[in-house]
Amino acid sequence: MVEPVGNHYVIARPVYSENAFNEEHEKLHRYHKTFWDHLKLYFSCSPQRAKKIALRLFPVASWLPAYRFREWVLSDIISGINTGLVAVLQGLAFALLVNVPPSYGLYAAFFPVLVYFIFGTSRHISVGPFPVLSLMVGGVVTRLVPDDSTGNGNSTNTSAINYERVMVAASVTFLSGVVQLLLGIFQFGFIVIYLSQSLISGFTTAAAIHVLVSQLKFMFQLPVPGFNKPFGIIYTLESVFSQITKANIADLVTSLIVLLIVFVVKEMNDRYKEKLPAPIPIELLVTILAALISYFVNFEEKFDVARPLGISLMSFLSFRFHAPVAPDVGILQNCIGDGISIAIVGFAVAFSVAKVYSIKHDYPIDGNQELIAFGLGNIVGGSFKGFASSTALSRSGVQESTGGKTQIAGIISSVIVLIVILAIGFLLAPLQKSVLASLALGNLKGMLMQFKEIVSCIRIIVYVFVHSPSCTVLANVGRSNIYRNRKDYTDIYEPEGVKIFRCSSPIFFANIEFFREKLITVGFNPLRVLRKRNKALRKIRKMLKKGELQVTPKGLICMANPTYESEEELDNNKIEELDQPTIMTDLPIRINWSTDLPPGITVPQVNIHSIILDFSSVSFLDFSAMTVLRKTLKEFVRLDIDIYIAGGLLDKLERSAFFDEEIKPSMFFLTIHDAVLHILLKKDIANSPKLKLAEVTLQSSSIITLMLFQYCQAPSSLVQTFCTDPEMLWRS
Repeated sequence: MVEPVGNHYVIARPVYSENAFNEEHEKLHRYHKTFWDHLKLYFSCSPQRAKKIALRLFPVASWLPAYRFREWVLSDIISGINTGLVAVLQGLAFALLVNVPPSYGLYAAFFPVLVYFIFGTSRHISVGPFPVLSLMVGGVVTRLVPDDSTGNGNSTNTSAINYERVMVAASVTFLSGVVQLLLGIFQFGFIVIYLSQSLISGFTTAAAIHVLVSQLKFMFQLPVPGFNKPFGIIYTLESVFSQITKANIADLVTSLIVLLIVFVVKEMNDRYKEKLPAPIPIELLVTILAALISYFVNFEEKFDVARPLGISLMSFLSFRFHAPVAPDVGILQNCIGDGISIAIVGFAVAFSVAKVYSIKHDYPIDGNQELIAFGLGNIVGGSFKGFASSTALSRSGVQESTGGKTQIAGIISSVIVLIVILAIGFLLAPLQKSVLASLALGNLKGMLMQFKEIVSCIRIIVYVFVHSPSCTVLANVGRSNIYRNRKDYTDIYEPEGVKIFRCSSPIFFANIEFFREKLITVGFNPLRVLRKRNKALRKIRKMLKKGELQVTPKGLICMANPTYESEEELDNNKIEELDQPTIMTDLPIRINWSTDLPPGITVPQVNIHSIILDFSSVSFLDFSAMTVLRKTLKEFVRLDIDIYIAGGLLDKLERSAFFDEEIKPSMFFLTIHDAVLHILLKKDIANSPKLKLAEVTLQSSSIITLMLFQYCQAPSSLVQTFCTDPEMLWRS
């Protein structure tokens, strides 16, 4: 019965039922909070809780007092000016999608920014009009206030139609704001996790096509009516091409030139973003150039181009702001469904963008508070006759890439919009509508390029079971090969430096972020530690170059007082490089992160060397989950943390091209115990206590003969011994 065991183990233990196992090992009966317990906690009151609620409701009160004025104010001013100029042009352009006079787009670019400054939690997104939301609002506008079918195009009739359309847009915006506010108050921010990246990409791509078709009438200067019925896009295309011979060549040529320039320059901005100090403000340059050419060449008279913004915009902008108005109850009754859909889509898009920047710059955002912020922003914006706001990806990219640190940049951008509204709006009078239409289409490049994702997503089928997986930390129970929740038992053993993490449900787009957050709480945030280490290496290289550090047999010795540098200086505006593996080949010594570092350099200590993921209950992962999982595992691997996975997903992941040079199939083990023993043999050859081969005497028919082996100094010297004491198992 005792045979040479080689590189494997033999173990014997009683055959346990659940009840017998729990009785023998004294399972703890923990109290689980009921719904009423949570309700009492939610409505409890104390000074500390009141302060916490106030800071959560008004996030500006937490970050503004800590504002680094000297370090950040110049960056925020530069970013705010650039973002404000883009916001002005996008507000005018996206107003065409809403089918209201372009000037009302400036209200949508002004009021929500002020509200978000106080209530928002993201420091980098630029709040204002978004093309998809503008198109959705425009659909409601044209449905409730269709084009004049009588052909009477006098100014009085046009003004009446415009007024009605403005009220419809304002009312549906107000309604969507109320929906968002209620969702935030009742803590429904989690709904965004059910909107997968694939769903959002598909929706925004389809909306981008509708935006493209809706702008053709401005590019060709054709009288195309709105079609508010199924397959309306087909009827719109039919109307455009049936009148194609009547197209205005000047408008068409202008549109094509503007589109070509915008697409080329945006591609250059993307390709050379690391070399450019800031993105080229192509929208601003094109607008100025087009307005000057239109004014001096007199396009309106010579080529009969589409009526420029001219009188209507100039006269409107010459007045002060209108007094706030109440929404029309009759309109609200006819657009309840539209208000709900606009509220959810606007929040989903904004939260997705905000999340990207929060991860990149390492600060938290609150989904429920974001709902409140956007809800109040839309309520205020709708009251002042603006239309629905969210965030435009391109505009937020400008705010972040030009150095914006906080929403102070948003306030500066709103000041730029205010100046245009009250003082210099008349300068845009000669601008053609075809130019605004082309600028609107130029901002759809990213959405239209999402067609490439179809190839990756076509094989994916998602089954939604739960939105929060069951995740627990395991420990060895009873000195055997049984691993259970460490909170449930007293007689447990946890190998030093090893964490065992179990996920007991499928992992997919709706719960992958929850899984990642739980995994990080088990040990540490790997991305934050990786960035700290790379920043430390940058500083060490600089100190070595300046002679402030010297290499000795005992390590690095500081020779002079170090010069302290801010986090921004160490970032060197290349945050992406901080996420790469630490490289020490160019250093004269390998840095030991667990020892004392030179003065002025601090890196979080990591006391974990191995993580075991128990995926034995994970039946599948979808594409989104695999992407996030691979990224998370790489972050640990780049910190020299060994990752092991116990479960049967190896074949599926190999078929999905999951592995690369950092994530390898060798990290998969048959069981948790196999992985634990592998870690002990690998890590503790020299220092670890020896595992002694033991055999438990057969006591009853329900006891299986058990043996353990001892790993001696040489791997080949596995010595078999017998022991009648089962407690020798794992004893060290």
